Amino acid sequence: MSLSETDKSRVRAFWAKAEGKANELGGEALARMLVSTPQTKTYFANWGDLSPQSAKVRKHGATIMGALGKAVKGIDDLTGTLSDLSELHAFKLRVDPANFKILGHNIILVFAMYFPADFTPEVHVSVEKFLQGVAWALSEHYR
Repeated sequence: MSLSETDKSRVRAFWAKAEGKANELGGEALARMLVSTPQTKTYFANWGDLSPQSAKVRKHGATIMGALGKAVKGIDDLTGTLSDLSELHAFKLRVDPANFKILGHNIILVFAMYFPADFTPEVHVSVEKFLQGVAWALSEHYR
């Protein structure tokens, strides 16, 4: 699904509002994914504590949102922008690419929870298209 200029503008504007809480949002989204989709825990088994309050879960959630911020800045070339992350997840971490969509769903949920007035239906559609593009870009090295 391609992003229109309107979609890109909405994503950038929403990210400008969300960026200040990115670490918190990322921790919340990752924690929700680990609880709602327990099979995703296999990639983090060496962490021990995978509870929503875990420092490692919160820290990695912040890392994820940092990458998402990078993707917003490189929205015109998501595949190029996220190439290194795609390679890391495909060849070293061997993450099932279906998990990128699962995480994207949890990010959308958290955005809606934290920004109910700003996360309008139009913004939701644009952000969802963007996150699908991110998932596609992260899956690039799997093909």
